Amino acid sequence: MPIEVLMPALSPTMEEGTLSRWLVKEGDEVKSGDVIAEIETDKATMEVEAVDEGRVGKILVEEGSEGVKVNAVIAVLLEEGEDESALKSAQSAGSQKPAPKDEGKGKEPKSSEPPAERSESRGRQQDKNEVPDRAKSASGSSAKGGKDSRLKASPLAKRMAEQEGLDLSDLEGSGPNGRIVKRDVEAALSQGVSKAAKKDAAQDKKDAPAKTEPGKISVASLNLEEGSYEVVPLDGMRKTIARRMTASFRDVPHFPLSIDLELDALLKLRSELNAKAPEGVKVSVNDMLIRACALALIRVPESNASYTDEGLVMHKHADVAVAVAIEGGLITPVIKKAETKGLAKISEEMKDLAARARERKLKPEEFQGGTFSISNLGMMGIKSFASIINEPQGMILSVGAGEKRPVVKNDALAIATVMTVTLTCDHRVVDGAAGAKFLAALKPLVEDPVTMLL
Repeated sequence: MPIEVLMPALSPTMEEGTLSRWLVKEGDEVKSGDVIAEIETDKATMEVEAVDEGRVGKILVEEGSEGVKVNAVIAVLLEEGEDESALKSAQSAGSQKPAPKDEGKGKEPKSSEPPAERSESRGRQQDKNEVPDRAKSASGSSAKGGKDSRLKASPLAKRMAEQEGLDLSDLEGSGPNGRIVKRDVEAALSQGVSKAAKKDAAQDKKDAPAKTEPGKISVASLNLEEGSYEVVPLDGMRKTIARRMTASFRDVPHFPLSIDLELDALLKLRSELNAKAPEGVKVSVNDMLIRACALALIRVPESNASYTDEGLVMHKHADVAVAVAIEGGLITPVIKKAETKGLAKISEEMKDLAARARERKLKPEEFQGGTFSISNLGMMGIKSFASIINEPQGMILSVGAGEKRPVVKNDALAIATVMTVTLTCDHRVVDGAAGAKFLAALKPLVEDPVTMLL
């Protein structure tokens, strides 16, 4: 019996991904553990290993396909002694399987479609009348000239077509089983196919006020002049950032606490350490802040906590996540058990994690599970700011730029290098007093940094 290869879930939050590259082709023999493909998620590019052994009988999702749902069939392996005829019999057998009983309200019955169509159908609304009216023009559900009313297109292709006023029924799909994919829409747009449709849409926009669903923002609702803008489709990372930050800002009761830290002693110690460090080791201010925050979290254990409905999770180690800007968004690689690591080790790990983050090569365990976050915009000249909580963490520290400021020392005016930091706390788990105790523990570690080496 042919073996279905499914789109894997590479992180707990992954719902769909991009099949960026196949490392095998039809006819290749694979063994369990062989790397067969690369999958791009909202955060990283991951390798996919074969679970079973066999011969690649059919690749159902071409490389470059976006919006591939988790558990969609992406390829089929043939076992020893099977030939291509087994692929047809497997699809036929699949179509004769009875629907499972008592699946429960709201659950989707198993599809009787062949694998290639099944992965497409999982993205459809569960409606007896096929597709909602809003999507008909983009998905090609209104047949033209006798064309198939169930025209297949990827979610991204449908979205792009809807935004550009393009009728997908006019296109020939180059994807698996004639599926219309991103490049088909781009090719049509480059040839000006949608100009007439866009003109009609512009007239419609003048004739009637734009409507949008509650809680959603449409391009039409912006009332922009035609040709004065372009729409860049949301990729998986930007969708995830939008969803998580909206939920955090809406659901988590944030409050900020700000203090100023003097940096002169820290900068002096950093210079001395780097002068004596082995070749290739260069400690940054951020590395020293990671170490200082980790020690402060351990010294104030009530601040190193997360909220859950079952209770407060009190962490035994300080797993410090650091925001790293990458193309199209940001990611937060984690220094695990940072309180147990010296500055050289933290520096080495951070450089490696940041480099692989920018290449989207991090493993899920390397950017998930932090207990606390640091976001540093000081190097970009930002004086002070307050970040949004990175759930389920209880706190995040926003680091501003170090600059020369007048300060009062011993009742006299002096000049010092000062940096403003703002601690954003989740009031469900970290009260004002706990947040203040954390900052009180952090301040001497930064201003007298020799103590963080002890």
